[in-house]
Amino acid sequence: GYALMAGAHGFWMLLLGRTLTGFAGGLTAACIPVYVSEIATPGVRGALGATPQLMAVFGSLSLYALGLLLPWRWLAVAGEGPVLVMVLLLSFMPNSPRFLLSRGRDAEALRALAWLRGTDTDIRWEFEQIQDNVRRQSTHMSWAEARSPHMYRPVLIALLMRFLQQLMGITPILVYLQPIFESTAVLLPPKDDAAIVGAVRLFSVLIAAVTMDLAGRKVLLFVSATIMFAANLTLGLYVHFGPKPLTPNSTVGLESMSLGDTEPPLATPSSYLTLVPLVATMLFITGYAMGWGPITWLLMSEILPLQARGVASGLCVLVSWLTAFALTKSFLLVVNAFGLHVPFFFFAAVCVASLVFTGCCVPETKGRSLEQIESFFRTGRRSFLH
Repeated sequence: GYALMAGAHGFWMLLLGRTLTGFAGGLTAACIPVYVSEIATPGVRGALGATPQLMAVFGSLSLYALGLLLPWRWLAVAGEGPVLVMVLLLSFMPNSPRFLLSRGRDAEALRALAWLRGTDTDIRWEFEQIQDNVRRQSTHMSWAEARSPHMYRPVLIALLMRFLQQLMGITPILVYLQPIFESTAVLLPPKDDAAIVGAVRLFSVLIAAVTMDLAGRKVLLFVSATIMFAANLTLGLYVHFGPKPLTPNSTVGLESMSLGDTEPPLATPSSYLTLVPLVATMLFITGYAMGWGPITWLLMSEILPLQARGVASGLCVLVSWLTAFALTKSFLLVVNAFGLHVPFFFFAAVCVASLVFTGCCVPETKGRSLEQIESFFRTGRRSFLH
């Protein structure tokens, strides 16, 4: 895909290359969280589960930095580097022990677990737990099994988490970040604001990776949704009642938004009130990156049953990206029809719904093995403590 884009002699080559890289990105987005969760020990699974999101943010910032120096063709060439490194390093990595046991390759699974845990670690108890869990499940899931609560409940929780994660507005806010800043009165240049938000995003994901195994998943989800609610509500109120920019903006159709009959005062470059959109957006990105961003991916790989893990993780990614696509395409339509403040109020309402959903449906998985988590759904217990 990158080679096609780098050497493109026509628009069709760019589309084909982007299609291939998008397909590959979808595969890795579905596989990496599952693979990481299956090879990690419970004590570090949270930190390791946050690294895909951390690396994704770091990669985006790196490409933005390279984009200031290189033309787009050379950016595609630069994309080949991580791909080749990944192919090389993956050749030394074993399949996960759970996958190998599900295929009847017990000896290979034992060797893989010994390689992952180190030669000095006693792996017999962990191997027997994984082996027992795999043997209790059939290789292919029947329709009757799919209708069982221990099977569909975790799948529904994972799907709804991916759906709510996107409905909170992360994708349209990141896509239209600079136009949003240009359509509101800001003290700093919009390009500088976007760069600052990107750096805050990287720092916040790093905080999540460090604290996830200490604070727990549910606590961070509650804190994350609360911060995003406050940020979205602030942005909506600022856009509706705050100052307007001195010059009209014509970027991506945001100029047609209506803020009502009463015209707010025009902003001056020295007004510190114009820092509100930047601070609120930084707060939103911080909240998302420390909770609903990485934890949604992690919980997806933790709670999905072994039988349905492959198909269900792919379905979760599909739901997530379809929701992101629909929300991004409809964002400008809503802005032009009702005003820029309306989407932010909608995102704030979704954050409230996510708080209720987390409290009622999401289990705490900190420090639990994947076998314990699956047993939790199988037995229908309300707590791991019983």
